[in-house]
Order: sequence, then C-alpha cells, then structure tokens
Amino acid sequence: MKIMVAVKRVIDYAVKIRVKSDKTGVEMNNIKMSMNPFCEIALEEALRIKESGLAAEVIAVSMGSNQCVDTLRTGLAMGADRAIHVDTTSTLYPLSVAKILKALIDIEKPGLLILGKQAIDDDCNQTGQMVAGLLKWPQGTFASKVVVDKEKQVARVDREVDGGLETLCLDLPAVITTDLRLNQPRYATLPNIMKAKSKVIKKVTPAELNVEIKSDLELVQVTEPPKRKGGVIVSSVDELINKLKNEAHVI
Repeated sequence: MKIMVAVKRVIDYAVKIRVKSDKTGVEMNNIKMSMNPFCEIALEEALRIKESGLAAEVIAVSMGSNQCVDTLRTGLAMGADRAIHVDTTSTLYPLSVAKILKALIDIEKPGLLILGKQAIDDDCNQTGQMVAGLLKWPQGTFASKVVVDKEKQVARVDREVDGGLETLCLDLPAVITTDLRLNQPRYATLPNIMKAKSKVIKKVTPAELNVEIKSDLELVQVTEPPKRKGGVIVSSVDELINKLKNEAHVI
C-alpha cells in the first residue's frame, strides 16, 4: 500500500506576521518559511504506518513555486520515499488543491491520503473534506489516533469532536486529516538531510494533470485584529457589573 501525504510551505509558526501597508496580504519577503506543523504530523503518521510494516511507500506532495522543493527535501529527510512537486505560481485555494490531489491520486493509486487538518496561514480546514468528496472516499477528520488493519483493509480513526472522541472505521482507500495530539513529529537527522539532497523530486504542472487553476474566492482586504485595551481593577462587584453592562455591553 502507498500512502500519499500533502505538505504545505507556510510562514514559520514562530514568526510574527506583518500585514502589508496596502492591506493586500501579509509580508512574505525575507521571512522564514517551514513545513506546516499539521503537515509534519501527517507525514510522521504515514512514516509510522510504513515502519510498522503496513505500507510500502510514502509519497510527499507539495504545490506552489520552486521554493516548495525545500519543504519536500525536509519531508524526504524525515523519511518519505518519493516527492512530487506541482509547479505553479498561481494562488491556490482549497478546491484547486483538492482537484490536483485527486489527479495525482488517480495516477499513483495510494491506499491512504493523509493531510494536516488545516494550514496555519489560511486556517481553511477544507482541503481534506473536498478531496474526499471528489474521490468519493470515506474520511476521518481531526484524527488523534489511527490504527490500520491491513488484512481487513480498514483504518480505525479516533477523532476529536466537541463532546469528546468519536471512533470511525473507514474502508480503505480513505482520507485522514490529522490533529495536534496524533503524534510528535521526528527531527530530520543530518545524514538524512544530506541523503535527501540527492533524491529526485518529480515535477509536474497543473496543466499536465488536466487541472485548471481558477480563483473561486476573492480576497477583499487583510487587516490586523484590533489591539486589546488595557484592563482595569474594580473595587466592588457592583462596579464590575456596571462596567460590563454599560462599557463592555456584554450583559
């Protein structure tokens, strides 16, 4: 069984985001970029499934400009067997990403597609659900535990919901999106980083996959959230109630 993992290049989680002066987006120049943390968790889970003998190959996929190759090299250094770079400079929204993934899945025929539940740049949390719909595959989102049964060709997924945990049994092939508590991603070792530099990354374009990239969303404006005002100390419950009622307008 093959496992395909989608990984995204995003602004590093430790970087303070700055909005452009014209409010058309965020500053991307001279900013540290890294693999989306949820994608790291997805890749780690795929590698663990392979190491347990339940999969033969892990394929990492990334979409975007040439800089995505660095993200794929990180994935190869972590342990992925192959990498595919979908080369495009167009802005990719979740539906376009889902269509590209479907096209790659039709070619590669993996038994499992694992993605992070969301990317930390746009927080859309839509791609996994969309690609499952396009493929007509069962899906397990927000997975906190995954157990694959190779003989029965099913995956048991514990997923986090508002009321606690929900357990699903998915017939393979299936789509799984990962939550934070699924695992702790490994660090790429220096020898593996050096080996990853010599591994071939297959490059394709959306046109070669017969996928048309078009914008189904319009970005109107990007603004920073309002700055929090300083707190005040009140001397009595009556004063607190008065401020909540007449100033904060929450009661």
